[in-house]
Amino acid sequence: MDRIALKVFLKDKLIRCAGAALCLPLKGATTTPTIKSEPSALPLHKRQAGTLFCAVILLLAGCVSSQVPPAIGKAPEKPILVPQVQQEPNRFLDRRVRWGGTIVAVRNRKQTTEIKVLSRPLDSGGQPRGKEPGTGRFIALLTGFADPAEYPEKRLLTVTGRLKRVETRPIGEYPYPYPVVAVEQPYLWPEPPPSEPPYFYPDPWYYPWHYPWHPWYW
Repeated sequence: MDRIALKVFLKDKLIRCAGAALCLPLKGATTTPTIKSEPSALPLHKRQAGTLFCAVILLLAGCVSSQVPPAIGKAPEKPILVPQVQQEPNRFLDRRVRWGGTIVAVRNRKQTTEIKVLSRPLDSGGQPRGKEPGTGRFIALLTGFADPAEYPEKRLLTVTGRLKRVETRPIGEYPYPYPVVAVEQPYLWPEPPPSEPPYFYPDPWYYPWHYPWHPWYW
C-alpha cells in the first residue's frame, strides 16, 4: 500500500471511530429507551367521536354539579333514615334531615303542597340512587302552590328540612306512617339524557352480520 492510499485509509478509520464515539453514551449516564408509538386500531372518525362523547359527559357532569344547592350536596354528619323515624317518631321531631327518592304523588292543599316520595339511598352528592330498593315513604311539605306538572311521578327529588310529625295514611287498606318534612330546600334532579342507539359497523365480518351465517362458530 503506497503512502497516499495509507493516508486515505487512516483518515477514513479516524472519522468512523469519531462518529461512533459521539453516538455512544457517556460512562455512568442512563439512557431512556425509545418507545415506538403504534398506530391506533380505531379509525380516526371513531377516535374523534369517542373524544367528543367524553367531553360532553364531563361538561354535563360539571353543569349538574354546579347547579346543585349546597344544602343538597352536603351530607349531614349523622344521617337519619326514614325507618328510624317511623319506629321512634318522638325521638326525631324537629331534627333536620336530607332525604330523597322517587316522586309517587303530588297533592295541592290551600296553603301547602304535599309530595309523596319513595325514599331511596343517596349518593355522596345527594342524588337518589334510582335503581336501589326503596327504604320507606315520606311526605315533603312545600309552602304555597307547586305545580304538579313540575314534579311529575317517577322523577328524582331531594329535599332538606325539619321533621314535623308522622301521619298515618292508608296505602290500600294498610295504615302507613308517613314522616312529614317541612321542606327548606327542594331539588328536582334533571332527567338523564336519552341513550344513543348502538353503532353498527359496516364490516360484513362483524359479529351481528356474520353470526347468522356461521353457526359453526359455536
